[in-house]
Amino acid sequence: MSDLVLRARALEADIIAARPEMDRLRRLPDSLAKRFRDARFYRLCMPFEHGGLEAEPRVVVETIEALAEADASAAWCVTVSATTGAFGAYLDPDVADAIFPDPALIFAGVYAPMGKATIEGDSYRVTGQWKWNSGGQNATWLCGGCVIHENGAPRMLTEKIPDHRMMLFPASDVTFIDTWQTSGLRGTGSGDMAVQDAIVPRSRSVSLITDKPRVKAPLYAFPIFGLLAIGIAAAASGNATAALREFAALASSKRTPTGRTLNDRGTVQSAYAEATGRLKAARAFLFAEIDAAWAQAQGNAAISLEQRASLRLAATHMTRTAAEVVRTVQDLAGGASVFTADSLNRRLVDAQAMTAHIMIAPATYELTGRALLGVPVSSAEL
Repeated sequence: MSDLVLRARALEADIIAARPEMDRLRRLPDSLAKRFRDARFYRLCMPFEHGGLEAEPRVVVETIEALAEADASAAWCVTVSATTGAFGAYLDPDVADAIFPDPALIFAGVYAPMGKATIEGDSYRVTGQWKWNSGGQNATWLCGGCVIHENGAPRMLTEKIPDHRMMLFPASDVTFIDTWQTSGLRGTGSGDMAVQDAIVPRSRSVSLITDKPRVKAPLYAFPIFGLLAIGIAAAASGNATAALREFAALASSKRTPTGRTLNDRGTVQSAYAEATGRLKAARAFLFAEIDAAWAQAQGNAAISLEQRASLRLAATHMTRTAAEVVRTVQDLAGGASVFTADSLNRRLVDAQAMTAHIMIAPATYELTGRALLGVPVSSAEL
């Protein structure tokens, strides 16, 4: 077990104790974000040369899993910030060196190109509003995807694809908008952020389509979307693992009207065994594809399109299987689990909320199926 996983497990009691404040604030409390920052979880995917850990993908996943066993919202915020930190490999070294060494740094952002960036000399004038800004209110630097405009119109890469880049800006440029009214992943603070006429130097922008990593390390052979997808799968895996454990504890003490405990019923035993097997199989598939992709990355070759598709497929399968597993044990638990104060209720709404993310949504099966069947797919989609 890595030192990072041990650090995550050591924070379990603190994370669970922070749940009421997470629910009240509808975001990660600053005190907990500081604990994660000090443990260096936010630097999991940042390059060594810019003060990061550049951790192997398997370690990234195992660390996020451990955090999710305590709370899915906490793990989700770490996932987003940690994978966003991989942008450090794409930035001009001088820009990265001006941002990443700050010990107070927490990075977050939104990939979707919901903003507009107009070229003004060596800079962009950025205006936009982005949804799903998980962990953003704890961040010191943020980024948002923008369509590039030139001469009054979007600049096109192809006839159908506009040029879009991630813009990096300090938190002081950002307005946070309270739109996060949810049950699942309530503590992530995934509301909107907005900027108005922010000036961003061109060197503080990154394209996930046309730019290549400047840091030549195996971790950055992994596509950013692939890293994000396995991080989401890790949060789902840890959440479901904890749900199985919590149900087992309940089943040994809760009695039916006949006086038998839940774990003495054959239907419960069978359903629990099947759910456990499904989760373990999905996890084994996930780690098999992570290890296969990592082996390609270490060979100083680009990860193949087929392997990228398999990685996304495994992450999608893990996340959606985990939600089904949590639903199974919540159903087995009976009436007590319908109350919001019940831990299995929390596990269920968090698990279901994770399945809505675009990286592991049902459309991912179509995307990965196309790639695996040899139908043309853009590498930028994977």
